[in-house]
Amino acid sequence: MQTAKRVAVNTGFLYARMAITVFISLYATRLILNALGAADFGLFNVIGGAIVMLTFLNNAMASSTQRYMSFAQGEGNTEKQKSIFNVSIILHFIIAILVVLLLEVAGYFFFKGIFNIPADRIDVAKLIFQFLLISTFFTIISVPYDAVINAHENMFLVAVLGIIEAVLKLAIAIYITNTTFDKLIAYGFLMTLLSILLLIMRRIYCHRKYLEVKINLKKYISKPLFIEMTHFAGWSFLGSASSMISNYGQGIVMNMFFGTLVNAAQGIANQVSGQLGAFASTMIKALNPLIAKSEGSGNRELMIKASMMGSKVSFFLLMFFYIPVLIEMPFIFKLWLKVVPENAQIFCTLLLIRMLIEQLFITLTSSIAAVGKIKRFQLYNSILNFSPLIAGFLLFKIGYPPYFIYIVFIIYSILNSVIILHFARKDCSLSILFFFKNVISRCLVAFFITIIISASPIFLMDEGIERLIIVIGINTIIFTISVLVIGLSRSERLNILSMVKIEPEKKEIL
Repeated sequence: MQTAKRVAVNTGFLYARMAITVFISLYATRLILNALGAADFGLFNVIGGAIVMLTFLNNAMASSTQRYMSFAQGEGNTEKQKSIFNVSIILHFIIAILVVLLLEVAGYFFFKGIFNIPADRIDVAKLIFQFLLISTFFTIISVPYDAVINAHENMFLVAVLGIIEAVLKLAIAIYITNTTFDKLIAYGFLMTLLSILLLIMRRIYCHRKYLEVKINLKKYISKPLFIEMTHFAGWSFLGSASSMISNYGQGIVMNMFFGTLVNAAQGIANQVSGQLGAFASTMIKALNPLIAKSEGSGNRELMIKASMMGSKVSFFLLMFFYIPVLIEMPFIFKLWLKVVPENAQIFCTLLLIRMLIEQLFITLTSSIAAVGKIKRFQLYNSILNFSPLIAGFLLFKIGYPPYFIYIVFIIYSILNSVIILHFARKDCSLSILFFFKNVISRCLVAFFITIIISASPIFLMDEGIERLIIVIGINTIIFTISVLVIGLSRSERLNILSMVKIEPEKKEIL
């Protein structure tokens, strides 16, 4: 029960952060869109928007290092943790240099005909790209510190830094609205400066707080560990980088055919899915250390239970927030934005559907990583990652509209789920039949019942704030009933209730 209680407390910290930051971030986006205009907002999303993808890359790479940190904690080996930290410092410094050099070379080709950017904004776009490279370097070399924070499950620090970040982003948005300087340049510079500031704060905290955060390359470097971590980090990086390139490349391919205005719509869709999806990713962030520590201590049964429960809960969290947005998206967008970019609504709808599919399998990837046999998994995953870009390019070439690339990515997510299930069965001893019966079927039935009933007011009422409130109310009631009755098994309901009551005599289970 102490394990369940710890996960619940950590998740609580992160949700407290979300309660504060989501509305701040969405309001800041509105200010930025209005200040920059649709064209410059789209330009920043196709150039500087890669900074957002770097956050994904940073989290994925931190999860790789955190796997070793948490595994060593599960073994109770403090000295090994120090070695892991020092090896990861060297690895990520090398990776940072290689990635920056690769991006510099890629940037030359991007600005020689790939990017579709107005001639009078080319110089600004090149400057934004250099801001990106600076942010990239600092982001990657700080990955070991993020891994230490996650391995120690210090979600209070994560929550505090998240609130600071949201408040500073709002301050940047207000400044951009009122400045007479080139708004896009100012925004790109300040966002890069913010990312560096937050990373420095993490590093200072870790050096003062955690014993294993001691840089001594002579004392703590282990050649066998270096080889093992290099192998693991290399395959993890291949999967993470290919996924990042695929997602970021989506914006480049769309920009080539349709220009920066389409990228503005894409930026809005990413903001909505990112802010709403953070509620589910927050829970995953709190759960991942438990998955790795369980495998490290030899308790694979707990690892599988935690992974399956994590898939369910993260899907239900997305479902709760996504359904009202899917139903009332036109009204919500008009309420949120003064000017809604063309295609923003259909992009957002298809992106939310894709995120729901991926959420069903998201914790299984953590279990595969915890076991450590990732070479074939990352290889197959990396090859598949590039297929949506190729398919999207060909579809646009023969005249299909921009939203078709989102349909392609939905198909990709389904195929990727098949790969995840295969390796979870092979390496983690997951029963696919049990996963379908206990996770996928329960989640999908609960989702369709909830969205069908919640959508009923749109046939009976005119669009407006009253209908939105009623949809949210119905969604809350039906969601609660469908999840408790259909989504969760009897044993899972009892476990959740016991965790909420925090009764020590209850059996520990996730």
